[in-house]
Amino acid sequence: MIENNNSNDRLRSIIYRYMDPDVAEQLMDGGEDVLGGRSTEATILFSGIRSFTSLTEKLGARGTVSFLNDYFPIMVECIHNNGGMLDKFIGDGIMAAFGVPMPHDDDEDRGVQAAIAMLSEMFKWNYERKARGEAPVDMGAGLSTGAIFTGNIGSPKQMNYTMIGDDVNLACRLERVCKHYAARILISEFTYRKLRGMYRTREIDQVIKGKTEAVRIYEVLDYHTEDSFPNMGSVLNIFREGVTEYRKQKWDTAIKAFNEALRLNPADRLCSIYIGWCNDYKEVPPRKIGRRQDSESQVVI
Repeated sequence: MIENNNSNDRLRSIIYRYMDPDVAEQLMDGGEDVLGGRSTEATILFSGIRSFTSLTEKLGARGTVSFLNDYFPIMVECIHNNGGMLDKFIGDGIMAAFGVPMPHDDDEDRGVQAAIAMLSEMFKWNYERKARGEAPVDMGAGLSTGAIFTGNIGSPKQMNYTMIGDDVNLACRLERVCKHYAARILISEFTYRKLRGMYRTREIDQVIKGKTEAVRIYEVLDYHTEDSFPNMGSVLNIFREGVTEYRKQKWDTAIKAFNEALRLNPADRLCSIYIGWCNDYKEVPPRKIGRRQDSESQVVI
């Protein structure tokens, strides 16, 4: 009996590190088998702070540790509140999953809602930072959904419950290319197609995943307010028209649409980015521009 209690205590101490205690308690009946290796489907979220290197140079070592100890609890709470599991911290980055070790019918929505909450809480935190005379923080998040392998992986002396898989890599890469599109939340088509809720999104590009496979990616904009993104409905409709013309390689017509969208929201940097691409393609045909494979695919990830 004592040995069994010790085993339960060890299991509880492990899983409490990764998820909300209420979810962790539901796993206890499963015993240590819940940490064994298995294949499942999940939605993976990666997030990272923008210009973190510059920030650490200003803060110094102690200041950086203090900053992260304030930042991480805010972000992790958003993950736990949506039934997600914290996998690890990677420098300033966060890796989390929705659907492991316990699946839900709406894990894709939970992941997207967590990302939206993270941005909303970041903005609130920035108000507090500004009041203290501190610089505001910005961040990006990438999400993808697919088959992954999970389990307690490592050496006999150091184990870590984690996950591996193609969509783990894709989510990580989407977080990294947020800056390329001036975006804060990017999701793959694999997540987008399974969403149950209604979100304010736009398809922004197709990316080349690996060598040949094209994946559509979408920007989620629900963290915005009318002040931060005015006339969103009209802008999204006009933006879609611009992308349609862009993919037909009708550069001037596309530029006209993107300029109209910018008139309604001058802060929409993605429209400016597309205008730049159109002007590039007017000078050099798409298939001759570096890594751009065609007029629909801008980035290799």
